Amino acid sequence: MPEEDSRVSEPTLAEFEDAAATLAPLIATTPVDSSHFLSEVLGAPVHLKLENLQRTGSFKIRGAAYRLSRLSEEERARGVVAASAGNHAQGVALAAQRLGIPATIFMPLGVPVPKLLATRGYGADVVLDGPTVETPLRLAAEFAERTGAVFIHPFDHLDVILGQGTLGLEVFDAVPDVRTVVLGIGGGGLISGVAAAIKLRAAAEGREVRIIGVQAENSAAYPSSIAAGEPLEVDTTPTIADGIAVKRPGDIPFALVQRYVDEVVTVSDDDIARAILVLLERAKQVVEPAGAVGVAAILTGKVPADGPTVAILSGGNIDPLLLQRVVAHGLAASNRYTSLRIPLPDRPGQLARVSELLALAGANVIEVLHTRHGQGLLISEVVLQLSVETRGDEHRALVLRTLEEAGFQPTIVAD
Repeated sequence: MPEEDSRVSEPTLAEFEDAAATLAPLIATTPVDSSHFLSEVLGAPVHLKLENLQRTGSFKIRGAAYRLSRLSEEERARGVVAASAGNHAQGVALAAQRLGIPATIFMPLGVPVPKLLATRGYGADVVLDGPTVETPLRLAAEFAERTGAVFIHPFDHLDVILGQGTLGLEVFDAVPDVRTVVLGIGGGGLISGVAAAIKLRAAAEGREVRIIGVQAENSAAYPSSIAAGEPLEVDTTPTIADGIAVKRPGDIPFALVQRYVDEVVTVSDDDIARAILVLLERAKQVVEPAGAVGVAAILTGKVPADGPTVAILSGGNIDPLLLQRVVAHGLAASNRYTSLRIPLPDRPGQLARVSELLALAGANVIEVLHTRHGQGLLISEVVLQLSVETRGDEHRALVLRTLEEAGFQPTIVAD
């Protein structure tokens, strides 16, 4: 991949403010909302920066638009190229459309349909190829070499970081007494910009703000890189937070994270699913997994209660089918959706008896499978597989206890 920008100079507060002025006609100033539920969980005021309501549904438009705005007329005439599975693609496509720059976006074959349609809808020429984003990255680099188009890196460029950092200025303006800011980390473009902008603004006012970064534990390159003092490539496993699934930190973001970010924590996919569910139910916000990791960190107790806290909901572009699965997973992870396997003697009335006991325990039956086929079943046995709605740990324990006291042997089926 061609290196775009070797600058490692420190960004200044004036540069972030200039970026904000440049972006004002191109982006929305997203709202900040208070969360009573999360404030009770944390023990300190919690505010949500609703960047999921940004144009294109993500913060990516900020960095992309500022990067493109800084291109020379000669560079603009050559056009731009990018590779992405979603948010960066949409950000580059819309910014290019608004600035009158031809854009080509390479995306993997399995890209969610809403993201594909949105990127095309913004006027970009979209090329689909490869099972993962690695193939589009290679093809985008080849396209840049062949045509002279300017490759727009999603995070490893100072202009991109300055654009993303305008989000930090908005946080500071909306919550001037903020003490802690929590947000996700992928390659590091967002957090490096936000952290630098906020720390510089706070220093100008003679006070401190703590910055906590959050990674998905299945794809966490920053903790080991910070420990080693240099960007390292790590092995990753699949995570629902694909928007921050990056194997190696960017060089420029890493240097800024080392300087400006106070702590990096990790959360599991179960934690993220629960956070998405909480945001749906309590904040009425649709948030993609990568955008919900800050809330996940609060829910899991990994954020200290140290005064007003802002969690940045960095994006809301979640495929409806994935949202359906994540909500079901979040319910199960919160012990609000439980699958049971119950062996029964093969005689009349057993299904009715189980239903009666579940009703007595206040559990709502969602799905039922009654079968005589299964491993380990005797000829005189059937098995009942149930999915029931429960209200958390205590209620699920009550359901199991009610069945066991009646002589049944329920087992919980893992998702």
